[in-house]
Amino acid sequence: MSDIQTLRRVLRDCRTVAIVGLSADWFRPSNFVAKYLQEHGYKVIPVNPKYSEILGETCYPDLQSIPVAVDMVDVFRKPADCVPIAKDAIAIGAKALWLQIGVVNDEARQIAEAAGLTVIMDRCVKIEYARLFGGLNWFGVNTHVISSRRPNWIPH
Repeated sequence: MSDIQTLRRVLRDCRTVAIVGLSADWFRPSNFVAKYLQEHGYKVIPVNPKYSEILGETCYPDLQSIPVAVDMVDVFRKPADCVPIAKDAIAIGAKALWLQIGVVNDEARQIAEAAGLTVIMDRCVKIEYARLFGGLNWFGVNTHVISSRRPNWIPH
């Protein structure tokens, strides 16, 4: 489920990502992950009935409403919501179902795997991309800032 070859394959091959539960609030983890994916060449499709647009992309109320092919469904919802999302991921022809850190649902996993989807649970797309394709440093993120000055937010 989460071996390195599988993670690399999914992140390499699944370039169109529907993010279920994507928030328009910049400080929410889902928004941070979506922006990171956009910056790394992924097509992000927001799925949240509360919004019409997030990060410059049309937002859809559910997976079934998306008019284009989706490679991966990335889930930022509570575990109890995952079974219907897994069924919708199957219905739209997704190749992978990715449940974010803290999201574990064995029934959803079994349903999706039985339909041929690759399932990854309890992992973050952004963290795994950075870990496997570069971008992590000793702070955990690559800021692209090179400076000899110590940032004022580091504890002394």
